[in-house]
Amino acid sequence: MGHYEDDFYEIYNIIERHGLRKEYDMQMTKMQSQDKHKYKEMKDRMRYACDKVVKLNKSKLWQM
Repeated sequence: MGHYEDDFYEIYNIIERHGLRKEYDMQMTKMQSQDKHKYKEMKDRMRYACDKVVKLNKSKLWQM
């Protein structure tokens, strides 16, 4: 696998393992309309959204 595929796979596994698919998809949709994310690469947007939803749902994750 190439470097990009590794990152995509890692992000996918984090989101699925913690059950945050809905929150992640909502964050990605929200970012589409924000100018500061407009010219970022997809990998960077995915990483940002992943980090944000994990951070916001930390209390939910600790209860698992």
